[in-house]
Parts: sequence; C-alpha cells; structure tokens
Amino acid sequence: MGMNLSTKQKALKINLDRSIYGTLAEIGAGQEVAGNFFKAGGASGTVAKSISAYDMTFSDSIYGKEESGRYVCKARIDKMLDHEYDLLIERLGEEKGSDTRFFAFADTVSAKSYGVSKKNSHGWMGLRFQTKFNGPANDILIHVNMLDSQNLFQQEALGILGINLIFSSFLSFNKPDQLLDALMENLDPGRISINMIEFRGPAFSEVDNRILNLELVKRGFCDAVMFDEKGHVILSYDWIYKKNIQVVRGSFRPTTVVNQDLIKTGKRNYANDLGINENEISSFAEITMKNLGNVGFDSKDFLSRIDLITSLGHKVLISNFPQYFKLTNYFSRLKARNISLVLHGYNFKQIFDKEYHEEAGGIFSALGQLFKDNVKIYVYPYKDDNNDTLINLDNLDVPGDLSLLYQHLVQSKKLLAIEDYDERILSIYSSKVLKMIQEGKEGWEEFVPQEVWFLIKENKLFGYNG
Repeated sequence: MGMNLSTKQKALKINLDRSIYGTLAEIGAGQEVAGNFFKAGGASGTVAKSISAYDMTFSDSIYGKEESGRYVCKARIDKMLDHEYDLLIERLGEEKGSDTRFFAFADTVSAKSYGVSKKNSHGWMGLRFQTKFNGPANDILIHVNMLDSQNLFQQEALGILGINLIFSSFLSFNKPDQLLDALMENLDPGRISINMIEFRGPAFSEVDNRILNLELVKRGFCDAVMFDEKGHVILSYDWIYKKNIQVVRGSFRPTTVVNQDLIKTGKRNYANDLGINENEISSFAEITMKNLGNVGFDSKDFLSRIDLITSLGHKVLISNFPQYFKLTNYFSRLKARNISLVLHGYNFKQIFDKEYHEEAGGIFSALGQLFKDNVKIYVYPYKDDNNDTLINLDNLDVPGDLSLLYQHLVQSKKLLAIEDYDERILSIYSSKVLKMIQEGKEGWEEFVPQEVWFLIKENKLFGYNG
C-alpha cells in the first residue's frame, strides 16, 4: 500500500501535502515520529507543534492526573489526543480550516531504560484526524509491545510505526484492511507486536473493531486478542498479569452445556486446590486460530462463537497457539501467577501425541515447557461413542513409552481429574450438535444453554435455517 516507500519518503510525502497539518506529542521513547518528519525535510508544512512532556509534573499539568497512577494507559492517550487536537482547532481552525485536514498524533510508552533489563516495553499510540476540510474528527488507537532488546532500536521501531500510522490513515482511511497491512511496512518481524486496535469516528461507522482485532492475530501482528463479557476488545495483559488464570480451550462451535460445565467445575476445583475464592480466578474460554480443521478463518464464524461465549458471561481469548505449551509460555511471558488449563478428555489426548510436538524439538521438550511449576491441567471425562465407556484419567489411552511419565504427572498433581461433573451430558459434543443444526434435526436445543440456542435461532448461525 505504501508503494514500497521508505519511512523517510512517507514522511516527505506528508510534509509536501499542504492540506495535512497537526501536532505531535510523544512521551517515553524520544521524539522519533516528529524526528522523522524533521529529518525528511519540509516539516514546516506538516508540524504545527512538537512536544515531549517527559516529566510527570509537567505531563500532569498539561493533561491532568491519572486515577490509576499509570502513565502508559488508554486513558492517558485519550487525554493527550483531546488536549492537543482541541488546542489545534481552537488556535488554527478558523484561519486554516477551509483547506486543511488537521491531526493530532500522540504516544505514551514504556521503553527499555538504562540499567533496567527486565521490563515490559509497551505503549499506546493514537491519531485523531480529519478526512475532509472542516470535517469531524476520527481516531485510530493501537497498543504495542516493543520487542527489540535495546532502547535505541525500540525508539526507531516506534518512529517507523508512527509514520506508517499517519501516512496510511490519510491515504487509506476508507480501506481498513489495507491500512492494517501498512502499519508493519519497513518493520522486520519480531520488532513490534500490535495487540489491540480501535477505530472510532464517522469515517469508520461501517468498521467492526472485533474483526480488525481478529485480523491482527490472523496476520501474525500479535499472538492473541481478548474479548470481555460484552464482546469488547480488551488487553489480555490486564487480565493475566499476576492473576490466577483458568483457560478452557475448545472449538465452541457451538457452545454446549458441556462447555458450560467444564468452565464451572474447573473453576470450582481450581479454587479448592489453591485454597482461594472463585472470584480470585480470572477465567476465560480460548479458541486457537491455527487449529480449525476444515473451518478455516471466517471472521463471521469467529464472531458468532465469541457472541455465544460472551452471552454466557465469559471472556474469550483468540490465540495463534495450536500447541498447549505455546499457550502456557504466552501466559508466563505475561507474568500469570498460577495457570490452569481445563480440557475435555477428548482434546487432552493431543498433549501426548508425538507428531503434534515435532516443532518443539519433540514431546519431552514440549511437555517440559508445558508443565511449569505454576501449571495444572484439569481433565473433564467423556463417553466413548462406540461402547458408552467412561474415559477419564484412569483409563485414558496414552502411548506405552509415556505411561510412566503420565503416572508421574498424575501422582504429582500436575494432572487432575474433574470429579464433580454432570454425568448426564458426557455424550454431548459440539460437532454432533453442529451437524444436527445444519441438517435441520430436532432436539439440539437441549444440548446447549438457553442463551445459545436463542442467539443461534435469532441470527441463523452455523447454517440454522429454521
């Protein structure tokens, strides 16, 4: 989309467009975005003001204090955009508004600093801009993790990303997919992770932010995105950092009464084992995007599943992790306190499938990464389709050469059986319910929670045609 333009060329094109004019406010990693405009030449055509309020007292005097005490947060970026954009319109709107598309760019980041080696380098970046003269304002907000090992490189990457955001927003605001792709131009993989994006304003009235955040995962711009109980995109870091977390993996296509029982009983067992209240556990469902079988990536299908899960009062994590050890590694990077995976016995068998772990260097390497000190796996039983046999931890089919390791994991309470399950529902599978829905068979409603069958019928999900 950027026609293979370098960062300097993009900055110069903006500088030479006399209809684009605005303010840049940057806190925490140098004035890299403003610097790119100045280095490109002709910046007087673009930059009305450049500011960097590094000192907290100065920052508070300009933008106000944060109740949370955090300076790298969404509330801060909103205040920065409000202040700088309003000031721009107040001082220049009447004079230049008839032939100018104003913008305010802001970022507030926590980059690597001198003498601090272990630090979560992340930040918020935002752009408020007009798409036409005297037009309404529109916003694009993104949250990023900076992955370079040195401060200088993090600053450079942030500067490239900021120019990409401004350039692509003015050029492709009506083509969100192209705009999304352009954000990573001139950035090598592994430098920046964009793990949340939000479009706001009349120019984006047709944009579904949930789909764009799913696209971040699909494109590999981030590892996972999370949705809250209302279906809004939230930062997974806020719900994982130093939390006792419970993760229930499944296809949830559709969400069944078994899924609901898995979440409920898993949480109860986990709380008992930790000796804490259930409300001290951060629980969510998880769907991995890279293990979809014949479904493939269908954003509407994913949104349907998100809607069904959130209708039951649960958060949802959409991840890029087919293997379970990658999932627990992700939670460890986000500093989860304790981790519980709650798995249906049928899915649990994957953990001891050697072919499934080839890229990890073999099954022993994968299991070593999976079963960290703070990880427990709870297994929910199921009934064999052929002979109605109850399958649980006692009789699960495990390869013979792994049986001693399996027994060790059970005896050391890394693997635990869920005991207080509802035996009446053990023969229910999402795949069976889905087939009944698609073939128009009666009776599938009793296999899913009431909220789920209502939404399936109302929105004609998964091929339901009434």
